[in-house]
Amino acid sequence: MSQAIKDPSKRIIAEGANATMLDKDFGTYPYVTSSNTTVGGVCTGLGVPPKKIETVVGIMKAYTTRVGAGPFPSWLDNEIGDRLQEVGHEFGATTGRRRKCGWLDLNVVNYANRINGFDSINLTKLDVLTGIKKLQVVTHYELDGTKLDGQMPATVEELARCKTVSVELDGWDEDITKVQSFEELPRNAQDYITFIEQQTGVPISWIGTGPEREAMFLKE
Repeated sequence: MSQAIKDPSKRIIAEGANATMLDKDFGTYPYVTSSNTTVGGVCTGLGVPPKKIETVVGIMKAYTTRVGAGPFPSWLDNEIGDRLQEVGHEFGATTGRRRKCGWLDLNVVNYANRINGFDSINLTKLDVLTGIKKLQVVTHYELDGTKLDGQMPATVEELARCKTVSVELDGWDEDITKVQSFEELPRNAQDYITFIEQQTGVPISWIGTGPEREAMFLKE
């Protein structure tokens, strides 16, 4: 892990991986917000010089969510999706709208990494996956026979035609809400995290195992 993550004196910018898909320039237009939600927005919106940003931390859930309309390739319109929604309390903070939930989409994460340049990842809500026997993780898309790995098609119409390619991993049943170290996690949860690191090439620096502020530990 980068020394910059451990040193609080460093300038650290946190960026939500899924937020990239709402960026007005790089997101799924027209289903985007009115501003730049990437790291570049820190410079244009707050006047922070680019050279002052020393570390970029990508924040991502252990699964994928989306509010409102727009394409969502890994959406689970079934009982598992409903379970993630309820257990994860996936409701819009302002509107109260129910968020759509789906399997972790690493193509989105890798796309966000290309744009933002993550030094590490803060993985949240790992506990929400507890009790699901088999977990799917989307590694990339296929569009008309072409592989998209860390890439997004030019239009939402093409994105709607994309097929997801995923890998199945074993889940875990153990309660992890009190876990405070990587070694305490069930083996399958460790494997889930390691798989994400391998597929993204980005180390995971923090792991969240519950809604409380204390339910977040540093992965050494």
